Amino acid sequence: MIKEFILPDIGEGVVECELVEWLVSEGDTVTEDQPIADVMTDKALVQIPAPYAGVIKKLHYAKGEIAKVHAPLYSVDLDGNNSSSVDEVIVANRGEQTISESRSENLSSEDVTPVVKKGVQIEEFLLPDIGEGIVECELVEWLVSEGEQVVEDQPIADVMTDKALVQIPAIKSGKIVKLHYRKGQLAKVHEPLFAVEVEQELTTSVTATDESTPITESSTDDSTEPVAQGKALASPAVRRLARTLDINIAHVPGTGKNGRVFKDDVERYHSGTNTNTVISSAQHDVSSITTPALSVSSSTEVSSIIDRVEPIRGVKALMAKMMTESVSTIPHFTYCEEIDLTALVALRESMKKKYSTDELKLTMMPFFMKSMSLALKQFPVINSQVNDDCTELTYLSRHNIGMAVDSKVGLLVPNVKDVQNKSILEIAAEITRLTTAARSGRVSPNDLKSGTVTISNIGALGGTVATPIINKPEVAIVALGKLQVLPRFNANGEVEARKIMQISWSGDHRVIDGGTIARFCNLWKQYLEEPQEMLLAMQ
Repeated sequence: MIKEFILPDIGEGVVECELVEWLVSEGDTVTEDQPIADVMTDKALVQIPAPYAGVIKKLHYAKGEIAKVHAPLYSVDLDGNNSSSVDEVIVANRGEQTISESRSENLSSEDVTPVVKKGVQIEEFLLPDIGEGIVECELVEWLVSEGEQVVEDQPIADVMTDKALVQIPAIKSGKIVKLHYRKGQLAKVHEPLFAVEVEQELTTSVTATDESTPITESSTDDSTEPVAQGKALASPAVRRLARTLDINIAHVPGTGKNGRVFKDDVERYHSGTNTNTVISSAQHDVSSITTPALSVSSSTEVSSIIDRVEPIRGVKALMAKMMTESVSTIPHFTYCEEIDLTALVALRESMKKKYSTDELKLTMMPFFMKSMSLALKQFPVINSQVNDDCTELTYLSRHNIGMAVDSKVGLLVPNVKDVQNKSILEIAAEITRLTTAARSGRVSPNDLKSGTVTISNIGALGGTVATPIINKPEVAIVALGKLQVLPRFNANGEVEARKIMQISWSGDHRVIDGGTIARFCNLWKQYLEEPQEMLLAMQ
């Protein structure tokens, strides 16, 4: 069977690449995972491996030409490495061919008319490259089920890399035959993700006989008709063996990769079917004898406590890696303060009804971000980054303030870009968009990049004081405690109920000292406690 190899996605945003060099020639026999070609994107040189073994029939591009993503790169004959492949391809119709040949010998009044019929073919969808350097991803959710009809570009599955949630579309219309992974499993790039049954045109011949000619072969047809063959991953030689032994290959458990059925599997299945009756009877007798013992054992297992082991994957695995690296390479120190937000809470309450919409939620966070941006202008070292060997400090002009979000896939930190140039309402709208996207796990990779300083609103869940871990390569992070109504003395010595929030800063002590973060925090606190000062500082 001739199969086209479709050039997969080989990098985020890459739609074409240059064919640098073919590593094989037309007519070469290749094995699975053998390198086929080197292609150059605008980011890197990528080597394309063969997903199947076979014989290269056609190379669709010349060296130096531009190859298109999702277009055929080369053609391969999957059965070309078998000398009897031609006979094996047509063996499925051998019963009909034998009858046709005998009729042509015995009957002289026949006409052969070519007819185009629509047949079906099972194609495996290979998981393409979904990001630079990504070799596997977690199957978050299937959006279709086995047996369901799908159309081209219909979303099939959501997969999670260590960077973002990606939706995989169908490249052809057809019926989903097999989903190769369960929810939560790790899917490998360049390996089958699902199998789809697609239509293809087949040219066959119809034999027209004289109506007066009796057909006496019906009884012979019934006696010699081969066992119907189901769907299975196997070579033509193995399928021929199954037909010879009158075995439906779909019933044979495969021991190869992705359930591939080998010759030994068919022979083992054939020998096993001859003794199934005896084994079944013996098992029935034994089970009747040992039933009391089994029931005692099962009750013991139910009553025991079983530990559950769960792999760390996706965003959680990335968080574990980043936090470990941050703690082991950055000398952290913590600075705590309390802020009286009574005036700011009243201001926000007076504005909330007027300005809040479905696309804009006027929470306290926009005020925290804007006031922080104003303070960063006076203390730019808080908005800086240091290189790995701590020999250079880069002062960042953009205030891309991140916010930690507890999403369904783990901790995500999207950031609001260019806070220094945005109004409070613009910041609020952006926060609403990012929060909605992050909680659903569909935040874009661009929203997670280029953060300069982070706010963790842990107080929304509870707690007052924390020791947040710096989001490397940033140099500072602040955790906001929950808002509490506490007694405080006013200027006249009278006790009042005030709205108090505890905040906890963590700083990179290679870059920031205690005095710097204290002065910065005092200025930020002034803007929050006296909103009119924040308004006057805006440009």
